[in-house]
Amino acid sequence: MLRTLQPEGWAKPQGYANGVVARGRVITLAGQIGWNAHSQFESDDLVGQIAQALRNIVAVLACDGVSPEHIVNLTWYFVDKREYLSRLPEVGKVYREIIGKHFPAMTAVQVSALIEDRAKVEIQATAIAPD
Repeated sequence: MLRTLQPEGWAKPQGYANGVVARGRVITLAGQIGWNAHSQFESDDLVGQIAQALRNIVAVLACDGVSPEHIVNLTWYFVDKREYLSRLPEVGKVYREIIGKHFPAMTAVQVSALIEDRAKVEIQATAIAPD
């Protein structure tokens, strides 16, 4: 069971939660980038890579019978925050298509580079599934 934390009087965040309380099995995922199951990039487009990274997260979670609504935290690493911010409507659309209307606690940071040169984003996830 998941419950979001929202301090009284705070503005409600858009697209994420300030905090999440959960009980159950903890599933931690390595950062997922925008390449496919064969470690090949099909796109150099930021939104395309975000979509693939989110699909990768869903696929890894499915290995333990866990679904996106069990995600309690996502950490996003971008190499270009301006591109991310300028494309937020597209990012939101693919997020909702893949994850749904579930918005866990999130952090987004810009980094100077990712290990894979073609990667524009890496997303790390933590999920908590019912026992």
